Amino acid sequence: MGRERDGLRPVRDSNASAILLLLAAILGFTLMDATAKFLTQHYHPGQVIWVRFTGNLLIFAAIFRGRMFGLLRTKQPGLQVGRALSQLASVGLFFTSLQFIGLAEATAIMDMNPVLITLGAALFLGEKIGPRRLAGIAAAMIGALIIIRPGLGVFQPAALLPLAGTFTFAAGALLTRMVRSDSVETSVMWSAAFGTAVTTLFVPFVWQPIDPAHWWIVLLLAFFGTLSQWLLVRAFSTGEAGVLAPFGYTGLIWAGLWGILFFGQFPDRWTITGAAIIVGAGLYVWSREYRGARKD
Repeated sequence: MGRERDGLRPVRDSNASAILLLLAAILGFTLMDATAKFLTQHYHPGQVIWVRFTGNLLIFAAIFRGRMFGLLRTKQPGLQVGRALSQLASVGLFFTSLQFIGLAEATAIMDMNPVLITLGAALFLGEKIGPRRLAGIAAAMIGALIIIRPGLGVFQPAALLPLAGTFTFAAGALLTRMVRSDSVETSVMWSAAFGTAVTTLFVPFVWQPIDPAHWWIVLLLAFFGTLSQWLLVRAFSTGEAGVLAPFGYTGLIWAGLWGILFFGQFPDRWTITGAAIIVGAGLYVWSREYRGARKD
């Protein structure tokens, strides 16, 4: 489908800047995930999720001050609620899984989201899809199953959490594309405010006093979450979903590095094999998208 017909794809120049924004966002998110994994070893995941969103909101309040409430005005409140709910779900599912499985394993499973974004873009944004791209999506699913290994003694039910998170993340990315009439500031404010409001309802039931030695890590979590979310929204607001999708795989490299450096967790051969299949499938799907775009 041509650029003139779909009305959704920006010019090519914007894709280059969007890719750089996404790469920076992915690096920030993996650092956020590493801090979250550390904190979930000491505190309930619900408390860590609350810290992540409340920290975002406080940082935005300091930045925007008197403009904060004005930024919550949106032309598409339903889509913004859906976006915020999708983001809250993906963060909640992923952070909870980090209590039980390694950072590289959880990230590898979540790395299915680029092919799901491609599928969603075809279903909801009018982008083309064919049997070869569907085969790539199926291969990515097989890669995730290799990592999860259902039915085997090593199977961790918690591995299903990031698997579910891939679907909510993809939904959030596509909804971000659909609310481009709102500013980036409006979108990030909605995510922060909605996530804070929902988690505040539950955090009193799981709250533990924060060790003073951990406060700097809590602040890092809020900082990385805020910056990365802004970069992500900016990237998907200016670039094509199909073009950006494969660059999300760089997160697997960072997650593996942080897992080794900070937690002494080396991914096993099943994780490496499954991750390779997921990345290969994603790059194949991306190549089909790229060739299709060249023909338009």
